[in-house]
Amino acid sequence: QVQLVESGGGLVQAGGSLRLSCAASGRTFSSYDMGWFRQAPGKEREFVAAISWSSIDTYYRDSVKGRFTISRVNAKNTVFLQMNSLKPEDTAVYYCAAGVSGAEYEYWGQGTQVTVSS
Repeated sequence: QVQLVESGGGLVQAGGSLRLSCAASGRTFSSYDMGWFRQAPGKEREFVAAISWSSIDTYYRDSVKGRFTISRVNAKNTVFLQMNSLKPEDTAVYYCAAGVSGAEYEYWGQGTQVTVSS
Protein backbone atom coordinates (compact mmCIF):
# COMPACT_ATOMS: atom_id res chain seq x y z
CA GLN A 1 0.00 0.00 0.00
CA VAL A 2 1.11 3.52 -0.81
CA GLN A 3 -0.57 6.63 0.55
CA LEU A 4 0.02 9.92 -1.24
CA VAL A 5 -0.47 13.43 0.11
CA GLU A 6 -0.10 16.47 -2.13
CA SER A 7 0.71 19.98 -0.97
CA GLY A 8 1.88 23.29 -2.35
CA GLY A 9 -1.17 24.39 -4.28
CA GLY A 10 -2.58 27.89 -4.05
CA LEU A 11 -3.52 31.07 -5.84
CA VAL A 12 -0.94 32.70 -8.09
CA GLN A 13 -0.96 35.35 -10.79
CA ALA A 14 -0.28 34.46 -14.39
CA GLY A 15 3.45 34.21 -14.98
CA GLY A 16 4.09 33.10 -11.42
CA SER A 17 5.43 29.83 -10.04
CA LEU A 18 4.36 27.11 -7.65
CA ARG A 19 6.05 23.96 -6.45
CA LEU A 20 3.84 20.99 -5.70
CA SER A 21 5.00 18.21 -3.45
CA CYS A 22 3.67 14.70 -3.05
CA ALA A 23 4.73 12.80 0.05
CA ALA A 24 4.38 9.03 -0.04
CA SER A 25 4.16 6.53 2.75
CA GLY A 26 5.55 3.05 2.50
CA ARG A 27 8.99 1.62 2.02
CA THR A 28 8.54 0.75 -1.65
CA PHE A 29 8.23 4.31 -3.00
CA SER A 30 11.48 4.00 -4.93
CA SER A 31 10.10 1.13 -6.96
CA TYR A 32 7.14 3.10 -8.34
CA ASP A 33 6.85 5.35 -11.33
CA MET A 34 5.17 8.62 -10.32
CA GLY A 35 2.86 10.89 -12.21
CA TRP A 36 1.07 14.20 -11.91
CA PHE A 37 -2.41 14.66 -13.33
CA ARG A 38 -4.88 17.52 -13.22
CA GLN A 39 -8.59 18.05 -13.55
CA ALA A 40 -10.23 21.38 -14.29
CA PRO A 41 -13.91 22.00 -13.55
CA GLY A 42 -16.10 20.32 -16.13
CA LYS A 43 -13.17 18.61 -17.81
CA GLU A 44 -11.67 15.15 -17.87
CA ARG A 45 -8.61 14.39 -15.78
CA GLU A 46 -5.48 14.75 -17.90
CA PHE A 47 -1.89 13.67 -17.70
CA VAL A 48 0.64 16.38 -16.84
CA ALA A 49 4.01 14.74 -16.17
CA ALA A 50 5.61 11.49 -15.12
CA ILE A 51 8.94 10.25 -13.85
CA SER A 52 10.33 6.74 -13.74
CA TRP A 53 11.38 5.10 -10.50
CA SER A 54 15.04 5.77 -11.34
CA SER A 55 14.44 9.39 -12.46
CA ILE A 56 16.07 8.50 -15.77
CA ASP A 57 12.89 9.02 -17.77
CA THR A 58 10.53 11.97 -17.61
CA TYR A 59 7.48 12.74 -19.70
CA TYR A 60 5.33 15.86 -20.12
CA ARG A 61 2.19 16.86 -21.91
CA ASP A 62 3.00 19.26 -24.70
CA SER A 63 1.32 22.28 -23.13
CA VAL A 64 3.61 22.23 -20.07
CA LYS A 65 6.93 21.35 -21.71
CA GLY A 66 9.54 23.95 -20.91
CA ARG A 67 7.45 25.32 -18.02
CA PHE A 68 6.99 22.37 -15.64
CA THR A 69 9.65 20.08 -14.20
CA ILE A 70 9.00 16.81 -12.41
CA SER A 71 11.57 15.42 -9.99
CA ARG A 72 11.78 13.01 -7.09
CA VAL A 73 13.88 12.29 -4.03
CA ASN A 74 13.50 8.63 -3.22
CA ALA A 75 15.31 8.98 0.10
CA LYS A 76 12.53 11.35 1.17
CA ASN A 77 9.65 9.50 -0.49
CA THR A 78 8.71 12.69 -2.29
CA VAL A 79 7.96 13.75 -5.83
CA PHE A 80 7.81 17.37 -6.93
CA LEU A 81 6.28 19.37 -9.73
CA GLN A 82 7.91 22.74 -10.28
CA MET A 83 5.54 24.92 -12.27
CA ASN A 84 6.83 28.14 -13.82
CA SER A 85 5.26 30.68 -16.17
CA LEU A 86 1.83 29.60 -15.02
CA LYS A 87 -1.17 30.37 -17.19
CA PRO A 88 -4.87 30.64 -16.30
CA GLU A 89 -5.46 27.42 -18.27
CA ASP A 90 -3.24 25.60 -15.74
CA THR A 91 -5.97 26.11 -13.14
CA ALA A 92 -7.07 22.70 -11.86
CA VAL A 93 -6.89 20.24 -9.02
CA TYR A 94 -3.55 18.50 -9.29
CA TYR A 95 -3.16 14.86 -8.27
CA CYS A 96 -0.11 12.71 -7.87
CA ALA A 97 -0.22 9.01 -8.63
CA ALA A 98 2.00 5.97 -8.19
CA GLY A 99 2.21 2.85 -10.24
CA VAL A 100 4.43 -0.03 -11.18
CA SER A 101 6.29 0.60 -14.42
CA GLY A 102 4.25 -0.44 -17.43
CA ALA A 103 1.00 -0.74 -15.49
CA GLU A 104 -1.88 1.59 -14.69
CA TYR A 105 -1.39 4.06 -11.88
CA GLU A 106 -2.63 2.26 -8.79
CA TYR A 107 -2.47 4.83 -5.99
CA TRP A 108 -3.76 8.40 -6.00
CA GLY A 109 -3.57 11.37 -3.69
CA GLN A 110 -6.47 13.58 -2.67
CA GLY A 111 -5.41 16.49 -4.83
CA THR A 112 -4.31 20.08 -4.32
CA GLN A 113 -5.96 23.12 -5.90
CA VAL A 114 -3.95 25.37 -8.21
CA THR A 115 -5.60 28.61 -9.31
CA VAL A 116 -3.91 30.98 -11.75
CA SER A 117 -5.45 34.42 -12.07
CA SER A 118 -5.13 36.51 -15.21
